[in-house]
Amino acid sequence: MNLQPQFVRSEVLPVRNAARIAPPPRLSRKPERRTPRSYESAPPDAILFISVACLVAIGMVMVFSASSTTAYAVHHDVAYFFKRQLMWLGVGSLAAWGAFRIDYTKLRAFAPALFILTTLALVAVLVPHLGASVNGSRRWLGISSLSIQPSEFAKLTLVFFLAVRLADMGERILSFSRGVVPLLIATFLVALLIQREPDMGTASIIVAIGFVMLFVAGARIPHLLGGILFTAPVVVYSIFAHSYQRERILAFLNPWKDPLNYGFHIVQSLYALGSGGWWGVGLGASREKFFYLPEQYTDFIFSIVGEELGLIGTLTVVALFVVFATRAVKIAMRAEDRFGYFLALGCTALIVVQAFINIGVVTSSWPVTGVPLPFISFGGSALVVDLIAVALIANVGRRRRIGS
Repeated sequence: MNLQPQFVRSEVLPVRNAARIAPPPRLSRKPERRTPRSYESAPPDAILFISVACLVAIGMVMVFSASSTTAYAVHHDVAYFFKRQLMWLGVGSLAAWGAFRIDYTKLRAFAPALFILTTLALVAVLVPHLGASVNGSRRWLGISSLSIQPSEFAKLTLVFFLAVRLADMGERILSFSRGVVPLLIATFLVALLIQREPDMGTASIIVAIGFVMLFVAGARIPHLLGGILFTAPVVVYSIFAHSYQRERILAFLNPWKDPLNYGFHIVQSLYALGSGGWWGVGLGASREKFFYLPEQYTDFIFSIVGEELGLIGTLTVVALFVVFATRAVKIAMRAEDRFGYFLALGCTALIVVQAFINIGVVTSSWPVTGVPLPFISFGGSALVVDLIAVALIANVGRRRRIGS
């Protein structure tokens, strides 16, 4: 199978480090050409939509199951969180439909403005009486069920911004000062504001998305390593400056050292996964959701999947993410322009990296960070952003040059 981007035949994309995905084409000193062409709409990728639809369906069922005990105890309605998730699914579906139908090339003009607005929203979250504080963290704007989480939208905004800059950058990406540094500054600015909420999980995803997009764009490995080494002291200080963050990060190494405090989440998560066995204890029959496992319908919902549906259920979820990632990368490699290529790959990284980190956390393979599982975990802002990201990937895939 030839996975070389089709547009490389007529337009040049600097993908020096993308050799693992496609053969690296010759670099161009010029920005992306914007010569008008005639395009037609190709059929949407059915496998991509089916995989996402299955993940969303599993998520809706598991949100109802995992949240029912908390919903009844707090709101006297076992379907309280399910109804809210269903509402956000409707909002996300409408937003995704719009993102799928619009000509994505017209969106590139709005990328700088969206980046500025998102940055201002992240600043507003930190302002008292503007940002809503829950459990000591300021992550929301708004009230009650109408609140949104700007950090979730920041991931998508950053993908837009980097896709536009990388599409126009050409060979400058090989320069550390003119190519890598400006984009790293934008990435770390967003990550720093999110870290101040504090939300280390989302901040780490922001940084990961930035490095993935720079890597596939052709940035030199020494330049990327230099960026990591430059920011490493700041990251280490932010972790070890607060004892609770330090203990939570290190708890995954030996959660049984403090099973009733910092290791509690991981220990209960492993209990849930272990008790599920091959086939699980049965849908709705989880015991950990009865106030043993914290965040059982958000960050640790994958543990409930393992307990109720067993190893078969968890492997099914992982397989669906693999199918999604495979199809999304294939769509990106067939993009008709560089902006579409970077946009599709960035949206793919947004979802896949987050899924990888969440599954790593609940299996004690990754430090505990507050990262939801895409399409599965309860959370309105996250679901809307994930659905828009999928729609943009499909949008890139449906645009093809007439006669191609």
